Amino acid sequence: MKISDINIRTIIIVFVFAITIISCKKKTETEVEQPIVNSHASCEGCHTDYAYLQKVFSPDTVTTAGGCGGESPYYEPYDRVYMGGEGFQDYKNSTHYTVGCVGCHNGVGNTDDKSAAHSGTFISHPSLYYEEKCGNCHQQIVNNFKTSIHNGIGQKRKVTMRNGLSGPDDFDQLPQHQIEGYNKNCSICHGTCGNCHIVRPATGGGGLSKGHSFTKTPDMLNICVTCHVSRGGHAYLGVASGTQPDVHLTKQGYKCLDCHNGEELHGDGVKVEQRYAYSKLPKCSDCHTGIASNNIYHSTHFTSFNCQVCHSQDYNNCGSCHIPGTNKSGAGARIPAYLDFKIAANPIPNIKAGFDFTLIRRTLAAPDNWQDYGVAQYATFEAFPTYNYTSPHNILRWTTRTQVETGKSCSYNCHIRNEGGTLINKNLYLFTDDLLDWEINATTPICVDGKLPASWTN
Repeated sequence: MKISDINIRTIIIVFVFAITIISCKKKTETEVEQPIVNSHASCEGCHTDYAYLQKVFSPDTVTTAGGCGGESPYYEPYDRVYMGGEGFQDYKNSTHYTVGCVGCHNGVGNTDDKSAAHSGTFISHPSLYYEEKCGNCHQQIVNNFKTSIHNGIGQKRKVTMRNGLSGPDDFDQLPQHQIEGYNKNCSICHGTCGNCHIVRPATGGGGLSKGHSFTKTPDMLNICVTCHVSRGGHAYLGVASGTQPDVHLTKQGYKCLDCHNGEELHGDGVKVEQRYAYSKLPKCSDCHTGIASNNIYHSTHFTSFNCQVCHSQDYNNCGSCHIPGTNKSGAGARIPAYLDFKIAANPIPNIKAGFDFTLIRRTLAAPDNWQDYGVAQYATFEAFPTYNYTSPHNILRWTTRTQVETGKSCSYNCHIRNEGGTLINKNLYLFTDDLLDWEINATTPICVDGKLPASWTN
């Protein structure tokens, strides 16, 4: 073999070896720069592959209970847990991402076995255990949230006391099946951290709202109004025929959190019996200073009526609800939603002191609410009226009560007056003859019979 042949062969071998090394080096750099996140042997790899989720999803075995706004919209199971799309990159850039999936959800990571990944102490909604899962970073909020109205303490109080117990601290003493019914039905709106900041509320269909992004400021329409749809949102947006949006929306563009701040919504750590007892609730006088005496109408009525008596429009009511069980017999409100406007004696004078009369709203309470859960009748249904103190979010400066015909007195559209034996404006007030038979014992104490000036009804 010639020396020239050996040199050529050597050159070829060295060239091939060099190419191989360069190729390997480039491949390694590519793998580092673009890791394969779509491997199904990880939580993120599975939950960001939409097609894969469609292949392995488990069909729903129960339906989500509807709320006061009607049946919940439906999202497929794979849509509810898909992390890709809008918001996912924000989540990846957040501090929460560094905690890792199993840090919040438990279960087993780095496996492509769905059953194994969701085994052990796996939690689908970690904020149900907010003290353990959120407290490490948000301790003060967690401590305060225990007594937040969003945690359902006011509603639990009424359920327990109507059952003959003393209050929310006795909720765990209710029959277990009734507690399960409460968690399935009532708690779909009375939620936890995730319902406002990560997922859609259950009554809005549930599931991740923005690719697992943690939203510090909840969206008014998709979060707040989704739960408060039939009353707060319905009124504030002016949904009902013949009503107008609240002036705070049309003139100021206010969203919910402009008045209701995080300290109020998270709770202030002070246990209260119901929402109107919160010290952090906004008041009209927070913005409207000097209103007690800035005109003759306020001077006359400031301690007689809450502001909404004059400045609210008609608002949504409904009542007599069967809490549906597995058979869903009589599910939902048996008194369908209707617009109304009722003034009664102040039902919570110890909390809302200073008002003789206030607006009230019919509640869903009925003696047989829990019939589907083995409780034929509340033991002490009369513990509370079937109408609550209310402050509708549909304020206008000029309403049918504040604006009267030229030449008429300011009381023309609100005081009761007898015209030829017909009591005009009587419909604005709650009398005992407005009550259904099963409401009389519970609600008569707040009816206006015998509490109005005698000249009004004579």
